[in-house]
Amino acid sequence: MALTRRQRTRLSRGIQYGIAVAVVLLVAFTADWDVVRRTFFNLDVAAGLFPAVITTALLNTLTFTVLGFALALALGLVLALMRLSSIAVYRWAAGIYIEFFRGLPALLIFIAIGFGVPLAFQIQLDRIVTITAALGIVGSAYIAETIRAGIQAVPKGQVEAARSLGMSPARTMIFVVIPQAFRIILPPLTNELILLTKDSSLAFLLGTTLTQQELAQFGRAALNQNPGLTPILVVGLCYLIITLPLSFLARRLERRFGSAGQPQGAAV
Repeated sequence: MALTRRQRTRLSRGIQYGIAVAVVLLVAFTADWDVVRRTFFNLDVAAGLFPAVITTALLNTLTFTVLGFALALALGLVLALMRLSSIAVYRWAAGIYIEFFRGLPALLIFIAIGFGVPLAFQIQLDRIVTITAALGIVGSAYIAETIRAGIQAVPKGQVEAARSLGMSPARTMIFVVIPQAFRIILPPLTNELILLTKDSSLAFLLGTTLTQQELAQFGRAALNQNPGLTPILVVGLCYLIITLPLSFLARRLERRFGSAGQPQGAAV
């Protein structure tokens, strides 16, 4: 007798659950849990990473991320306004910048700024300046398009109302359009901050002193001293301390502003 759609769905779900249970039981009975514990959950090794993993590595990661995001946001706003400019040269310049740096891997940008620029111009850049510049360039190309989309999403009635009140185009953009645009783009901006947090791990390529280590380099150094993956697990948890709250915030902002945050009407 042919099964109904609901019966087929239940059967398929039951098979999937059965396979999942079988895999779990297979792992549970065949794994060497003593090796797993020493490799992934060595509490002695984990304890030895504290407090430096928090006071140095996590703090440096947060510092690099905040500085890079601030630069990316400033550059992204300028680029977005250039993309929307009535002057063709500005639009072309911004478009070339955005497409160029969006098309390059972040790793290549870190190498170019960390090693290429000093060799080409015979200068020595401070490590924080190098990391901030690299993250700012990486993030600005994406943030610029996000801001541009937010500005274009503001209803034209808002601009018309502001202009009818005698506001200049510049004042209209600064005091009416941009604030509403940032309200619209808060969720994607939060996601960009998460991406920059993870991109900050590329700073390990530049070398550093012990006091300037971020999470990725701290984990690499700890891994060399402590065989096993416990240091990497601890570092990964530290990244989650940063990214999970930001992900939660992005979802909350998306639910709040996605439906109710769109400007309605034409009142200023």
